[in-house]
Amino acid sequence: MQIKSNLPDHKPKKIVLQVDTPDIDFSTAREIAREAVQKTGADAMLLSWHNKKTGEFYPKTECGRDDRPPWVVFAESRGANLIVDINDGDFQFYFLLL
Repeated sequence: MQIKSNLPDHKPKKIVLQVDTPDIDFSTAREIAREAVQKTGADAMLLSWHNKKTGEFYPKTECGRDDRPPWVVFAESRGANLIVDINDGDFQFYFLLL
């Protein structure tokens, strides 16, 4: 099942944030990402994420057969149209704007 946005197909928008909080953890980063999405005024669903500091990601599944990371393939295949990147890729969150 593929969930589709009502927005026209186009390259995902990207919000890039630099957070000065030393030792930022995943929960804090996720909340910052959600707040950034809320500021766009759109409803959104978090599809996948990656924590470069720990190597953790969601969903824990293999997607596709190409060389791209599974969290990217999963999100793109479900219509991700917004990426929130925190601290140069330390945390990445892929959203579907509805």
